[in-house]
Amino acid sequence: MQTFNADIAIIGAGGAGLRAAIAAAEANPQLKIALISKVYPMRSHTVAAEGGSAAVTQAHDSYDFHFNDTVSGGDWLCEQDVVDYFVEHCPTEMTQLELWGCPWSRKEDGSVNVRRFGGMKIERTWFAADKTGFHMLHTLFQTSLKYPQIQRFDEHFVLDILVDEGHARGVVAINMMEGTKVQIRANAVIMATGGAGRVYRFNTNGGIVTGDGMGIALRHGVPLRDMEFVQYHPTGLPGSGILMTEGCRGEGGILVNKDGYRYLQDYGLGPETPLGKPENKYMELGPRDKVSQAFWHEWRAGRTIKLTV
Repeated sequence: MQTFNADIAIIGAGGAGLRAAIAAAEANPQLKIALISKVYPMRSHTVAAEGGSAAVTQAHDSYDFHFNDTVSGGDWLCEQDVVDYFVEHCPTEMTQLELWGCPWSRKEDGSVNVRRFGGMKIERTWFAADKTGFHMLHTLFQTSLKYPQIQRFDEHFVLDILVDEGHARGVVAINMMEGTKVQIRANAVIMATGGAGRVYRFNTNGGIVTGDGMGIALRHGVPLRDMEFVQYHPTGLPGSGILMTEGCRGEGGILVNKDGYRYLQDYGLGPETPLGKPENKYMELGPRDKVSQAFWHEWRAGRTIKLTV
């Protein structure tokens, strides 16, 4: 078995894993970082995101507004200290991505464009055309190449964490290109393995979103928190696994039943908004869980749902 030594082993090379590797490399240039991924980084699931990412940028917006939208959108079940930290650091991170080369879409005056998204009272979703996830991931990947201390292990499937007296000391992985086992020893292990959407029969996640990282952590007694909070998106193409981005509704798309009726107004998301003039937090731009629940009830009543763009 081949053995490699590193200071930090990061499992997962999507948006979170790449950002963690860059942060570690910047914090201490002497650190040796092992970045392990079961796919080539640009095939990580971050690339599938289309809509955008939220951060306060407009003068009439504020951290408090972003905080309130996030907490209320989570039915007041969010860890509020985490949300507070998150909303305060979002603008800095988004600006950092721009400095690294992320091509955020612009308004005519040159400022960053922001769009409406569900559950927000104010437009604050940064986007890069309709390929936001691709551009974010590409930016992080290209930036990571500047740091020689980041050693990538692409197409290496992590089997287990090495544990010594209750401390993570590295990982064991399979080199899927060669079919051989690899041991990567490290003083710390960072889990950035993404979600587990593929455990559901109907989902829009890629084939790699299988929750194997969560399973490894659980087997070693790592406490997993709030794993039941899986978000259901209201607009997927039936039987295809393809998601119709929320941007469709943010740009004026409407949901109607088989009778052409905008049914969301019957589920506490009204009043009905004018066609082509979506309003934040109402109708199609309500919180995703509320829109999804209304969708489900309408479907159960035998009224097929359509998205009209």
